[in-house]
Amino acid sequence: MPSSTASSKKPEAQGADGGRDGQIVRTSSGEQIASHIRWLIFDGSLRPGMRVPQDAIARNLGVSRIPVREALIVLEREGWVTIEMHRGAFINALDEQSVHDHYELFGLLYGFAARRALARATPGLADRLSDIQAQFLAASEPDELRRLSMAFNGTIMEAAASPRINVPLRAMSALVPGSFFASVPGAIDVEKRGLAAIVRAIQKGDGDKASAEYLAANKVELMTGLNAAIMAKVQGNKVAEAAMAVTQQRMATQAQGGGRQLGSDTPATDPGKAAK
Repeated sequence: MPSSTASSKKPEAQGADGGRDGQIVRTSSGEQIASHIRWLIFDGSLRPGMRVPQDAIARNLGVSRIPVREALIVLEREGWVTIEMHRGAFINALDEQSVHDHYELFGLLYGFAARRALARATPGLADRLSDIQAQFLAASEPDELRRLSMAFNGTIMEAAASPRINVPLRAMSALVPGSFFASVPGAIDVEKRGLAAIVRAIQKGDGDKASAEYLAANKVELMTGLNAAIMAKVQGNKVAEAAMAVTQQRMATQAQGGGRQLGSDTPATDPGKAAK
């Protein structure tokens, strides 16, 4: 999702953490810088193969290189960058195959969790999922839709009661920075159909069908994700500039309000969430 080269002459910080626009969220500076770099990759300011300009990022955000390095370690674990000894961090490709792999992995992991949840015969699971699905159907605000989608998936994960499934999910960040349902054309309708199909399978006690529906929904969503990537590429750095102030405000508020001081050497926590 390449567009223009990041430089110190224009804002390089972009939207901060995955979809809660306008909210001040107390997260470590390493997490916020990781979110910022994801934006740079997503809107094309950092192209595949480019070296991450660590000094410029640190300077623009008013931090030392320590939290930038923390962020890069997280991003390498998530697959966004590759760190080469004595050379730096380089941007990995964000192409059709990457998008396909990302969404298919989500479908496989949650599908596996759905089978486990049914195998454990969790009482009231179908009713809880049906209630969330009905709320999703009636909702319209992107942030509320995101919350309900995560609540649906979270309910599946809780019922599966398998810490092992959480491990790969925690290592996967949201592929689309910002609000998924506001950014990705057609995603709301895809999610409505997908949740309804999963609920029907759960109500029937059919774990294999629930798993297949999870995978099918995510395979469709990878196409809308590609559309979002194309849209971001066309918009280019307008997206970056609009989100720059939000990132800086969050980081400044954290520094003033008792959060960890920017530039400290406390390791960043893993920002991987089970969000799209």
